[in-house]
Amino acid sequence: MFSDYIEKISWDETTERIYSKTASDVEAALRKQHQDVDDFMALISPAAAPYIEHMAELSRKITRERFGNTISMFIPLYLTNSCANSCVYCGFHVSNPMKRTVLTEDEIINEYKAIKKLAPFENILLLTGENPVVAGVPYLKRALDLAKPYFSNLKLEVMPLKAEEYAELKEHGLYGVICFQETYNKANYKIYHPRGMKSKYEWRVNSFDRMGQAGLHYIGMGVLIGLEEWRTDVTMLAYHLRYLEKTYWKTKFSVNFPRMRAAENGGFQPNVIMSDRELAQLTFAMRIFDHDVDISYSTREAPAFRDNMATLGVTTMSAESKTEPGGYYSYPQALEQFHVSDERTAKEVIAALKAKGLEPVFKDWEHVLD
Repeated sequence: MFSDYIEKISWDETTERIYSKTASDVEAALRKQHQDVDDFMALISPAAAPYIEHMAELSRKITRERFGNTISMFIPLYLTNSCANSCVYCGFHVSNPMKRTVLTEDEIINEYKAIKKLAPFENILLLTGENPVVAGVPYLKRALDLAKPYFSNLKLEVMPLKAEEYAELKEHGLYGVICFQETYNKANYKIYHPRGMKSKYEWRVNSFDRMGQAGLHYIGMGVLIGLEEWRTDVTMLAYHLRYLEKTYWKTKFSVNFPRMRAAENGGFQPNVIMSDRELAQLTFAMRIFDHDVDISYSTREAPAFRDNMATLGVTTMSAESKTEPGGYYSYPQALEQFHVSDERTAKEVIAALKAKGLEPVFKDWEHVLD
């Protein structure tokens, strides 16, 4: 399990290694055909900042070779904001006085129908707060079953589950799971997650192993930029990605680097601010490090930045996202988990991507081809 693997990697020593990288290290990493994690550290280090234009061009070249001019489009749907966790940075945390909504079957169907009117979405990501009492495996199975007539690619972003539960959901059409470790800094992890199942570091970090053991086709992972020193956190993510790719080599993987925004409860503010240029550098470094990984940007990012990065390394994007339960039809004024930055309609996003010479793809997988 990855928890055993990461125990051998020192957070502080990794930070020192990143910040000790030199221009020579960056140049050596850029010359390689196949980069390791040490090369990734060089490419995200401050020493690589002067090389960002070269990195951008290399990232663009690799992306076009591997993915062509396509951008895979998806849309998220929040099924409930009920949560038993106490994550200090999240608007859904259990102590936040807010109305809790759990979509009924009829409401879920109405949301699916409303989404299909926005654009020909086939890839949907169903999300919940982490409350197994109201949104456990039986609820998720039913939500997947209801989605099948409307969407061909079903993913979940929910509480970590047992391997047999992932396998059970796979029988109901589940294609992939997205899970954010939030931070790999075990020493500080419980500061941000003081109570609830999410406070159990090993349970969460090993959930990716359980997904792989269940034979899921697609595993998405990421860290929340703003909690800890981002360069160290994404290096731990790179170690994790390499471990998973070697262990579960039949699975497709994706990464995402959401930058923290202020929570709705007005409390926690980001500890670290990442600039657009730094996010671009990280994106290029990840593409150079891993030619085949799917790199996803959500509507957290601004329109112009998303459009430009779609030509340089990003391969998956959401559009017209609502981050409140039932936000497309049932409860459009509910409290969001976070505010989006790209408020364009799906049609506007599609037009902008096409203007960049890209082809938005809404359906890129068929059950019969599995």
